[in-house]
Amino acid sequence: MLFNSYEFIFLFLPFTFLAYFYLLNKRLITASKGFLVFSSLFFYSWWNINYLPLILVSMLFNYTIGSSLNEKFVKVKVSKKSILIFGISMNLFLLAYFKYYDFFISGVNNVLSSNIELLNLLLPLAISFFTFQQIAYLVDSYRQETKEYDFLNYAIFVTFFPQLIAGPIVHHKEMMPQFASTYNLVKKHKNIALGLFIFSIGLFKKVFIADNLAIMATNGFNATESLHTIEAWITSLSYTMQLYFDFSGYTDMAIGVALLFNIKLPINFNTPYKATSIQDFWRRWHITLSRFLRDYIYIPLGGSRVSSFRIYSNLMITFILGGLWHGAGLTFIFWGFLHGFALIVHRLWKKTGIELNKFIAWFITFNFINITWIFFRAEEFKDAINILKAMFIYKDFYVVIYKVDYILANIKANDKLLAILILSIIASILFKNSIELMRDFKATKKSAIFVILIALVSLLEMHKVSEFLYFNF
Repeated sequence: MLFNSYEFIFLFLPFTFLAYFYLLNKRLITASKGFLVFSSLFFYSWWNINYLPLILVSMLFNYTIGSSLNEKFVKVKVSKKSILIFGISMNLFLLAYFKYYDFFISGVNNVLSSNIELLNLLLPLAISFFTFQQIAYLVDSYRQETKEYDFLNYAIFVTFFPQLIAGPIVHHKEMMPQFASTYNLVKKHKNIALGLFIFSIGLFKKVFIADNLAIMATNGFNATESLHTIEAWITSLSYTMQLYFDFSGYTDMAIGVALLFNIKLPINFNTPYKATSIQDFWRRWHITLSRFLRDYIYIPLGGSRVSSFRIYSNLMITFILGGLWHGAGLTFIFWGFLHGFALIVHRLWKKTGIELNKFIAWFITFNFINITWIFFRAEEFKDAINILKAMFIYKDFYVVIYKVDYILANIKANDKLLAILILSIIASILFKNSIELMRDFKATKKSAIFVILIALVSLLEMHKVSEFLYFNF
């Protein structure tokens, strides 16, 4: 079920909200939690009920392992490190089987000229997100940083539907105290107003901005061999903006829906396209993933406490794994490699003590991000290379003879789409972000009119076929 669907907005969300607080009003706290878990699993199953047992087994397994790692509550004979390694290994095996098996076998077939049959498995929705979330829980349990949770509370932590499908990747210490707080067991009109406000902004980002930009981006990536220079740049910028407004729009909607239930999800975006360095970018983009990569991969590898060579190696390993997490493909791995390499260059540059002009630093960073997203999006390397060639080898000589409409024929651009692209670039760099708007929010007639207008525009755009990009990761 998508946030930007009529079933979710007009049926699932109102029913779940009203039923949850009705049970709380009757002081049926356990029943309300059970209902929220059931609703979240229904939300998950809407896409494909066949994978419901997968998330249930994953939850039960990780809860059992996590409890075994907490020495204050369970005494075990096997060493806790062995239990942790077993738990992480099983999680990674599950992820690898569904997400990377065919990728690995395809590589083996290519190298050995073999013909091992592929499984062609359909990727279970959200498997990357709930796997990472539970691996973090196991590591924290091993470090004795978790408290005793019953299975119902743990199930809410894993399945809470606003963040279940595509993040943010939440931490147990961020979520569990909120569900346990009696202060959050009653409806709060301020949270409802703020939740609807930020949800409407996210919905607008998704269906009006991202989905319209997807038209030019998709058409461009489907015709990489025939793109002119202008088309290639519009294609790359369209995807750069589509990805940002698609994923940040989803995150805004998740934050908004969670607020209806008095739950505050962590910030996941902080205007990343304002970044003036690659390090700054990763402090702003998909913040919860950056935090996971830092805390559970980079730091355990030694982080910045080792020799320069080890630091650079750790950065490269972390970002290659980050690229692989996003998708089973060489283009994703190469995208991760490029970001790891850029972070190494950034560290070396800082050692020179030379500071670039802020605009130049921003310009270099933005264009690096824009170019590397091409590999992130491209189905094959040749598609990415075709776009890059078109971007940097001028091919628009015919613009002197033909109309611009002819030059933009491959991507089917029109005045509306081009205007949305230009405004999206301006908005992503100069406007306040969603978090800043939330901090300034006041429930007034003006804000109510604003919410109604953007919600109506969004609802009128929802007839298009659409899905969130990060559902694929």
